[in-house]
Amino acid sequence: MNNAIISRIAIIGFGIVLAIFGIKHFLDPENLAIMVPSFIPGGKIWVYIVGTAFILAAIAFIINRKVKLAGYLLALMLIIFVITIHLRGYMDAGDKELQAISFVNMLKDLALACAALVIGSTYDNTQTIVRD
Repeated sequence: MNNAIISRIAIIGFGIVLAIFGIKHFLDPENLAIMVPSFIPGGKIWVYIVGTAFILAAIAFIINRKVKLAGYLLALMLIIFVITIHLRGYMDAGDKELQAISFVNMLKDLALACAALVIGSTYDNTQTIVRD
C-alpha cells in the first residue's frame, strides 16, 4: 500500500472518531454542559455547537472536501479547549484525581489538535495529499 492510501484510511478513521464525538454531544448534552466554563454565556448551546463542529469536520475528512479548512478550524477549536477548559480544570482541581483527569484530557485534545494540523497542512488547494 502506498502512503496516500494509508493516509486516506487514517483520515477517514479520524473522521469516524470525530463523528462519534459529535453525536455524543447531541445524545448527552447535560453531562457535557458542565464543562463549559462559567465565564462563557450560553451553557448547553455550546455543547451543540461543538457537536456540530465535530460532525462537520468529520464529514469534510471522510468525503475529502475542504480538508485543509476543516483541519485548521478543528485544531483551533481544540487548542481553545486546552486553554479555556482543561488547563483551567487542571490548575483549579481540588484533588489529585481531578487534576489527573484534566491533565489527560488536556493532552488528548492537544494531540487531536496536532493531528488536525498535520491533516490540514498535508493537503494542497485541490484537496489531495501532498506527496514528497
